[in-house]
Amino acid sequence: MGQAPSSTAESNGREIDLGLSSPVIIGGGESTDPGNSDTVRDRDHTDDLPDECLAHVFQYLGAGDRKRCSLVCKRWLFVDGQNRHRLSLDARDEIFPHLASMFDRFDSVTKLALRCDRKSVSLSDEALVVISVRCSNLTRVKLRGCREITDLGMVEFAKNCGNLKKLSVGSCNFGAKGVNAMVEHCKVLEELSVKRLRGIHEAPELICSSSSLRSICLKELVNGQVFEPLVANTRTLKTLKIIRCLGDWDKVLKTIGEGDSSLSEIHLERLQVSDFGLCSISKCSKVETLHLVKTPECSNYGLIDVAERCKLLRKLHIDGWRTNRIGDEGLIAVAKHCLNLQELVLIGVNATHMSLAAIASNCEKLERLALCGSVTIGDTEIACIAKKCGALRKFCIKGCPVSDLGIEALAVGCPNLVKLKVRKCKVVTGEVGDWLRERRRTLVVCMDGDVSEATVAVDGEVETAVREPRVGQADGGGVPEVVSSNGGGSRLAMIRSKLGFLGGRNLVTCTFRRWSSHNDNGRSMHSSL
Repeated sequence: MGQAPSSTAESNGREIDLGLSSPVIIGGGESTDPGNSDTVRDRDHTDDLPDECLAHVFQYLGAGDRKRCSLVCKRWLFVDGQNRHRLSLDARDEIFPHLASMFDRFDSVTKLALRCDRKSVSLSDEALVVISVRCSNLTRVKLRGCREITDLGMVEFAKNCGNLKKLSVGSCNFGAKGVNAMVEHCKVLEELSVKRLRGIHEAPELICSSSSLRSICLKELVNGQVFEPLVANTRTLKTLKIIRCLGDWDKVLKTIGEGDSSLSEIHLERLQVSDFGLCSISKCSKVETLHLVKTPECSNYGLIDVAERCKLLRKLHIDGWRTNRIGDEGLIAVAKHCLNLQELVLIGVNATHMSLAAIASNCEKLERLALCGSVTIGDTEIACIAKKCGALRKFCIKGCPVSDLGIEALAVGCPNLVKLKVRKCKVVTGEVGDWLRERRRTLVVCMDGDVSEATVAVDGEVETAVREPRVGQADGGGVPEVVSSNGGGSRLAMIRSKLGFLGGRNLVTCTFRRWSSHNDNGRSMHSSL
């Protein structure tokens, strides 16, 4: 009396099931469960979810959680298998008898990784062929330590996996014939990474060109020059990385320069490359990113030639290995000709005020700068940068004889600066960091001894950090201070200043890998400094 009737339930003759303990009422109001209310309570409501919804939920789980979910029931096992697109296997020979049943379950795999440790016998050609037949829609494959796979297995694999777009191999024993088969049969192959491929050590066969490759990475190869036709004659190639490969590479670079190259990114690390090779690279006028890392035979002469011809250069990384062969002369040429420069990393390069002033004045788009391990970078050079680099947003100083005076210059200079990192500069004190934070509250300042753990977002979405006292400062009983975003403006500025590197991480590599991913539309730099 005085209560409104439930019109929905009465008009339809049905009580909506909300998973409560009351029995379901159907039709004319008769209970389907007159004496046992546990029927509804124990009902599995995930049965009402379509397989597509369940699969979508599984995509947000980690590998361990997803594996545990597949053991819940047969349906979950089936849904997990039908929607598992990425699979990583311990590629020991012992799993060969189980491959057929395994890929009966995981028949939608498109990304496959096969890894085998050095002490085990890996899968053979026969197993690789079985995998290629069962997973003909593979688009990405990674082979690590699969030493029992030969050229014959790779040939059959290539024939069955024509949709492959990315191939990465390391510590395998097949050779040029297997690589050529992949290039020939995989017409949409875009990325190729080869590391420690033993089968090409004595192989006279060369690797032929491709009509689709866009990125090639060669690492730690003894006879990597067999890839010369591939890297020189592939017209679609945009990115070339050659890292720690033996032999003289000037001839290969000469062949690349003589062709109609579309290269926009070149990484050369720990190679036997001279100025002759750099002059060949300079003919690739479309180059926008160049990394010269520990190539001791390269000097100012080669860098000048690159600067004069590669006027589209946006990112330049030089690790001079403290050989003093690259310095002011080469950098002044960069300042004069590469007006689009946005990122500059100098490690072990003894630049002075003369070249840095030229870069600061001419390269008006420079946003990211790192100066590391240079004995000639002092307060005068930092003051010059602070005065003239108006577009600079990220600045890293490491292992340079800079003092507090140089850091103080940044309080009024570089108006667009959002991050400053100072590491291993022995004369710089912690007090100047605190002073700079007070003067520029929006600037993130990271210095030695500041933070061991932080969860501060760049734009301030997460404003929580754990601070540790500096060396020589009282630790307050060993309990770290937890800083919250609810504090005042000065505290918030201090929190923002704590974003940076955790202890033990390589400063320059991590800095510019992250910075580039945010400032260049998601294109990562993969630097190996």
